[in-house]
Amino acid sequence: MNELVHILIIISHVFVGFAFIYSLYNVIISLFGIYKKKSKDIVEPKNSFALLVAAHNEEAVVSDVILSLNRLDYPRELYDIFVIADNCTDDTAKNARAKGAIVYERFDKDRRGKGFALEWMFNKIFKMEKKYDSVVIFDADNIASKDFLKQMNKKLLEGYKVVQGYLDSKNPKDTWITACYSISFWQNNRMFQLARNNMGLSSQLGGTGLCIDIEVLKKLGWGVSCLTEDLEFTCKLVYNGYKVGFAHDAIVYDEKPLTLVQSWRQRRRWMQGYADVSGRYFFKLLIKGIKERSLTAIDCAIYTIQPVLFIIMGIVTVIGLVQVGFNAFGYLSGKTGIMGSVNINILTIMTVVFTAFLYLYTPFLLILDKKLDVKILLYYIIMPIYQITWFPIAIQGILKKNDKEWSHTKHTRSVDIDELEKAN
Repeated sequence: MNELVHILIIISHVFVGFAFIYSLYNVIISLFGIYKKKSKDIVEPKNSFALLVAAHNEEAVVSDVILSLNRLDYPRELYDIFVIADNCTDDTAKNARAKGAIVYERFDKDRRGKGFALEWMFNKIFKMEKKYDSVVIFDADNIASKDFLKQMNKKLLEGYKVVQGYLDSKNPKDTWITACYSISFWQNNRMFQLARNNMGLSSQLGGTGLCIDIEVLKKLGWGVSCLTEDLEFTCKLVYNGYKVGFAHDAIVYDEKPLTLVQSWRQRRRWMQGYADVSGRYFFKLLIKGIKERSLTAIDCAIYTIQPVLFIIMGIVTVIGLVQVGFNAFGYLSGKTGIMGSVNINILTIMTVVFTAFLYLYTPFLLILDKKLDVKILLYYIIMPIYQITWFPIAIQGILKKNDKEWSHTKHTRSVDIDELEKAN
């Protein structure tokens, strides 16, 4: 029995060690997200864009994204709006045409999903008589800020070939789930995206509100069709020596799931995609990073193993609770041994400290982006409940990583861009 306990203690120390290193890593990087460069330079519009809206049965919201794109503060002759009506059985195509978009209808029951639809459309863009400098990808539930293309044009002129915009929320206060989602995205924009941009590392593509140089797309090819096509293409870019830039002021709003069930399904799909991509890219990127001394490649490799990291953090949380319980039992009963006092090592304490720091640090970042009010703060207090759900979701994601069936999230939240920009 004592040998088993000894083995369990060693295993727990290994997990705690990983959690400590990962927590320290996140804290250090997140600090670089405090600074946001204020640029008032006026840059001449030079780049032309093909704006692609991927849509599957989105008749309720597709008109809103087209209206917002038609009202962008950018020369109208320098961009066109295309809607991919992918395997639609509703009025998505009809509504999109009515708002002035160029609609392409696609029907392929075997190759379903956003990744396949985008590759199909890219091939059509390449063959068009009219040429574009870049493509920009949106989801049908999105609304783009009026300065979106101005900011993308600016980042492209800085030398970036791929740029991710700021992912915001259309409905942050609809339910506690939408609030937790929104806070997570706001955290990510500062702690991950802006921080890495400031450090000279690569940001990550977020699935929507992203811009890709046409020539890079032709050179590398899209070739991604997993459940997280954004992560897969990011890995492909970094492996081939490119960095993803981050445009903090190129804002795109999307609709967050309303219920825990909807959220669970979507996040499980994300974890399935992460597990799939990490299996193909983690070691390739890690080896590249070590050989070439590239922190960008190593950082990207670490990002792909999110499911594993979520599980480790969950296990460490359980270990911490068990240790506290054992200590409490030992203190109250005066007993020692298996159920007696268990020393909480310094790594466990420091991991808790780092986690607490990030929890308290987030409201400060929300203040910087003018996102914090009383209601959001109240939702943030209960956010650890939402965070705990990542543990079983990550386990499911790993177990189901080979399941490529696309789970569609129905969108119904119709919001005008003026309403959102007044609120922000």
